[in-house]
Amino acid sequence: MAYIIQNQGTPQERVCDLRQGVNTIGRGLDNSIVVEDDARSLSRHHAEIQVTDRGIYVTDLNSSNGTFVNQTKIVQQKLNHGDFVQFGSVIFRLVDEANSESNTSGSQVPANANSGLSILMRVSPEKSRVNMQDLLQHQQLEPTGSVLLISGNDETQRTSAKLRVLLEVSQELASPEAYSALPEKILDLLLKIMSVDRAVLLLVDAKTGQLEPKAYKFSDSKSTANLDFYSRKITNFVLKQGDAIISDDASGDRRFDSSQSIIQQSIQAAMCAPLKPRDQAIGVLYVDNLSRGHAYHKEDLEFLSSLANQAAIAIENANLYKSMQSEVIRRTKLERFFPAAVSQKIEEGWDLNRIVETEVTALFSDISGFTEMTSQMQPRKVLEFLNEYFKVMVEDIVFPYGGTLEKYIADALLAVWGSPYQKEDDAIMAVNAAIAMQWAMKQLNEDWTEQGRDLQIQIHIGLNTGMVAAGNIGSENLIQYTNIGDTMNVASRICTAAKAGEVFISESTKSHISQFNLPLEKLEPVKVKGKEEALQLYRVNWQNVDVREVLSKTKTIFPKGV
Repeated sequence: MAYIIQNQGTPQERVCDLRQGVNTIGRGLDNSIVVEDDARSLSRHHAEIQVTDRGIYVTDLNSSNGTFVNQTKIVQQKLNHGDFVQFGSVIFRLVDEANSESNTSGSQVPANANSGLSILMRVSPEKSRVNMQDLLQHQQLEPTGSVLLISGNDETQRTSAKLRVLLEVSQELASPEAYSALPEKILDLLLKIMSVDRAVLLLVDAKTGQLEPKAYKFSDSKSTANLDFYSRKITNFVLKQGDAIISDDASGDRRFDSSQSIIQQSIQAAMCAPLKPRDQAIGVLYVDNLSRGHAYHKEDLEFLSSLANQAAIAIENANLYKSMQSEVIRRTKLERFFPAAVSQKIEEGWDLNRIVETEVTALFSDISGFTEMTSQMQPRKVLEFLNEYFKVMVEDIVFPYGGTLEKYIADALLAVWGSPYQKEDDAIMAVNAAIAMQWAMKQLNEDWTEQGRDLQIQIHIGLNTGMVAAGNIGSENLIQYTNIGDTMNVASRICTAAKAGEVFISESTKSHISQFNLPLEKLEPVKVKGKEEALQLYRVNWQNVDVREVLSKTKTIFPKGV
């Protein structure tokens, strides 16, 4: 039996069985496995997992944010038991019970399984782990005893047990976790190991610099105590000083004699340890006792401090993992709009937030008769068709020809050359891309006919060259790199003037490509919306162009398929 687990080890854990055959995954309600994703990093039909007699395979369905296996982006890959599969920013772990058993030293190991090594013994890490419950005791403590629920009476036994418990804690906290679920898990482990009345984990808020409670636990599950029970004086003191402390009989401790929480809550004893993965504390772990003073001992504080260190590392790792996920999504989005050369410059620190005036050649492409053609198609089929069409036009043409995708507008696309990275051959490369798009459209129609698909479409394209203001536009949290100016509007109007299968360019674009002697046909001046004077346009007779010959005069490498 095979299944995938989302948010493993958290209160939000979800197990999804995989049936034999194809299992589709995405936000759409028609998927085998429907995934709710507030960040909308999943596509409606994101990927599929196929369970076969030969193994389990995952395939990305041209999703927007990609599919990853063990943090590596894939198109299709065979999965193994224990693999982490990430769809957008949502992570699952594969459990394949049929292939999950490891060989032990007493089993027959095939000769070729050891790669020629002379192996004396094999031990599975999972089988060597200790059950934490075997290291803990649960009897009532003596009034003067340690609050640690550690088995063993003499110091050597207890030291060994404490080290093994801490090792198990590190194992428990080592697996990838949702950042928000870790504080709860840490306190669950704490209450298993230490006999305390109440516990709270607080983290420093990045914006305010103040401690904020992230999780709390009471030994009495029915307790209705005020959730603001902890002493801010104690937690702030530990955060600032960076040392773990015992406040033995806290109500009489002069360092905190003005703390209202200690007085009101009748806190008798408290311990607090900093969460300090490196030099700077990121929070604190606080426990207290309401029934008696002098409740805690040096052994308890040392253990709490060690546990806090483990917790701090786990939280920092989870935070780093979260940042990595965000970086993967950010880079994926970057690659969707910019060609590789531009993406690399941005990664090197190129500032996109600065508004600059620059000359660009804008290309506006639209599908002729799209509304009428798709009126009888199911919405899902329309999306599948557009994804197939845009992949060819953008990934196989716009990017290889050095263009930047600015946006999709329903069935239309807008691309620019010269922003954010300007080159001498921007104008000719934009026109070459338009020619290649028309040839690609012809090839797509032929392919669809051979496949028996009732799809025959044509596109019309307009190009214009001129000055724009380029930079990021939008709110603080949602921005888009764009180009603003009349140049862009005119490109759209030129596209509208062109008919199916045509490429029109402006006078300004023609002046930039005159040395290439492309077959151009001068048109009668065309009146377009928003312009008082008619525009002088030229038709590019792309059917008479050998794209390879034109590209041989440029510095650009031949795009795939040309």
